[in-house]
Amino acid sequence: MACADLEVQALEREILKRAKLRQDYQQLLTVSGIGKVLALTIALETGDVKRFAAAGNFTSYARMVDSRRESNGKIKGTGNTKCGNKHLAWAFIEAAHFAVRYDENIKRFYQRKCAKTGLAVVAIKAVAHKLARACFHVMHDGESFDVKRAFG
Repeated sequence: MACADLEVQALEREILKRAKLRQDYQQLLTVSGIGKVLALTIALETGDVKRFAAAGNFTSYARMVDSRRESNGKIKGTGNTKCGNKHLAWAFIEAAHFAVRYDENIKRFYQRKCAKTGLAVVAIKAVAHKLARACFHVMHDGESFDVKRAFG
């Protein structure tokens, strides 16, 4: 296990050395639960964030919303659940797990959501969705992450 950890650390160092680090990468590092590798993954998989009209479009691209079609409260069918970027979906779920573990405000939100729905999977997806929206605003507006604003 120690050998595998050393290999992973060596890979991370090499990737970070070779990758072109943009300003949005630096802003993503301020988001709770997002470290160097997740920030790099999100920044590179997103590309130019200006191509998304709003945060909802970005979260849809990151597979953080359901692909349901409804009209007047009636379900008309489901859309393509595989539409969007699977790497962004993975990155935001990972970030949600880390954020719940290390940030008290996010942990309280997660616990309230778990108590309300009774499902940990739904709660972690809600945290990931909020993180995706926050990341959109952080990359789009160039401002630092504020946990009170996102989860307050």
